[in-house]
Amino acid sequence: MSKRALALIAASFVAIFYGANYTIAKDVMPHYIKPFGFIVLRVAGAFLLFWAISFLGPKEKIERKDFAQIALASLFGVGINMLAFFEGLNLTTPISASVLMVTTPIIVLILAVIFLKEKVRLLKILGVLIGLSGTLLIILYGTGNSATATNPSLGNFLIFVNATSYACYIIVVKKITQKYHPFTFIKWMYGIGFFFVLPFGLSQLLEVQPDLIPLEGYLKIGYVILFATFGTYILNIFAIRELKPTTVAVFIYLQPLLASIFAIGLGKDKLDIIKVTATLLIFMGVYLVTKKPKALG
Repeated sequence: MSKRALALIAASFVAIFYGANYTIAKDVMPHYIKPFGFIVLRVAGAFLLFWAISFLGPKEKIERKDFAQIALASLFGVGINMLAFFEGLNLTTPISASVLMVTTPIIVLILAVIFLKEKVRLLKILGVLIGLSGTLLIILYGTGNSATATNPSLGNFLIFVNATSYACYIIVVKKITQKYHPFTFIKWMYGIGFFFVLPFGLSQLLEVQPDLIPLEGYLKIGYVILFATFGTYILNIFAIRELKPTTVAVFIYLQPLLASIFAIGLGKDKLDIIKVTATLLIFMGVYLVTKKPKALG
């Protein structure tokens, strides 16, 4: 089997792991552990795994001047990103959360225009407006099962904050990932990130009663740490090395479909006209934002 085929399989598993994570992580919260406590556990587990695997990579030292940028990347990529995601997912539905995450390319474009002075065409502006209209639709009018989605409006807004934070992370992290091996960078990012999330989640983590968590609960917690965090990053590294970035990006758009299949199949969520309409608007917006201009001939 060729490296390209293996890379496509790796990218597919990343989408599957993320798609299932929306339902699996929500099952853990708040029954066994509250969102911020879960984040501390997730970041600590991933931190230990990334440090263990870093010994397989090159022996690099981070220059002192680069730690500020790594800390900023950690703030957006681990701290705000994960805290907003888990708290938002706890309050809203898996399908709404997965749909809102697809707005990331639109937010990246907006930030690139503001901070990187990237030129923008009329078509992209139209795409941003259409995509954000879908985002507002699902934030303001998206609902769910009152038992599992206790505050969908706030939850949807927090997922949007998560997507915005992740977009900031993509902008901030670009130079660092070109300078250092991923294993070198990521272990420091999660190490610093642990101290960002610890003050928010320590009290919730201390409330956990391990004896009351069934085996199923531990397996789901393990899944989030091992597969949805550590595994997805490792597989993504392999996929990005062998495939074009645009090819890897396409797999992000599978997440709402996969998340919907898992959530509906397990009876955790359902489709409605608001979710379908918002999804179509967001996907149309992303298509216009990422569409390459035709070459002049």
